[in-house]
Amino acid sequence: MRNFTIYIALAACLFASKLLAQETFEAKAKTIAEKIESITKEEKKALKVELEEVNKELEAGTISKTQADEKKLQIAEIRSKNIETRVAVEQDKLKDLVQQKVDGKLNEEEFKPNTFGIFFSKSSGKNKEKYQKYRDSIAKASEKRTTSQFVFAAGVNNLVTDGAVAHSDYKYWGSHFYEWGVTGNTRIFKNDNLLHLKYGVSLMYNNLRPTDNRVFVANGNQTSLESFQYNLKDSRFRNVFMTFPLHLEFDFTKTKDKDGVKIFKTHKSVRFGIGGYGGFRIKSKQKLCFDVNGNDTSTKEKGNFNVNDFIYGVSTYIGYKETSLYLKYDLNPLFKNNTIDQNNISLGVRFDFN
Repeated sequence: MRNFTIYIALAACLFASKLLAQETFEAKAKTIAEKIESITKEEKKALKVELEEVNKELEAGTISKTQADEKKLQIAEIRSKNIETRVAVEQDKLKDLVQQKVDGKLNEEEFKPNTFGIFFSKSSGKNKEKYQKYRDSIAKASEKRTTSQFVFAAGVNNLVTDGAVAHSDYKYWGSHFYEWGVTGNTRIFKNDNLLHLKYGVSLMYNNLRPTDNRVFVANGNQTSLESFQYNLKDSRFRNVFMTFPLHLEFDFTKTKDKDGVKIFKTHKSVRFGIGGYGGFRIKSKQKLCFDVNGNDTSTKEKGNFNVNDFIYGVSTYIGYKETSLYLKYDLNPLFKNNTIDQNNISLGVRFDFN
């Protein structure tokens, strides 16, 4: 909840100031995004190599098909954990950066980076000429037809039951989601900047915190909430999905004309996106923290909990520049065979960093 509050506060700060001073913040955020992307690529490359080694062992007859499948599953889980652990470090850096922005510790009005990462002071007389040349060079450059962004989103999460979220069995502010990934953004028409196709890959973390001292229990092919024997301090059910979002984006950034050449920019004005996503489940985990005879105890339970292995849904966002209000809804139910279908819904703040 604290993290979500930070993001909401940042969004309010950005909208209030009309996002007039973002270069330093964006540069730092982009560095973190590139690090996260690098980590993901490294782990995926290592996973591919290790899986190929297992296939070689299978072809050589040194292991059976069952053994090969078990080894592949273990390798995939290890690499998935590596990504989660390493990315968590970078996410902490991003949270710290966001907090600095909220606290006003980033003095971005005074400094702007040039092409080589050197900062010129706007108030420094000897650097005014260099600074102006830098600004002129930016004005002459036309943005590529396809760009890429690092996407980070966070907010509240819950389940729609019988078509409503009211009277939910899950805490409204305690249940949350966050998502990070990379997207490509292609301008559809060569000489018109309104329509863009936005596509990419994301990791979605959907968390639920049940009310009334309850936990999730899988009974055969049914998953239900049941009272827990001890006093719960925290009960959290997390599902992680790898998804592939696709949106049609309306970007109202105006096209500029420089010496007869059209200059196209993105993420400089109001944006609206509508589309959906599809993907597959990576893991499900329930974490419990409770008190036993005055001793704090915690447990982690991994399994499928009868959660659907595949996910698909619709999503939309609307905002200004890099910051948007974000809504997503799963069209398929969370649990495969439950008598009553419950669909995941999320609402939060989304950042698209160029």
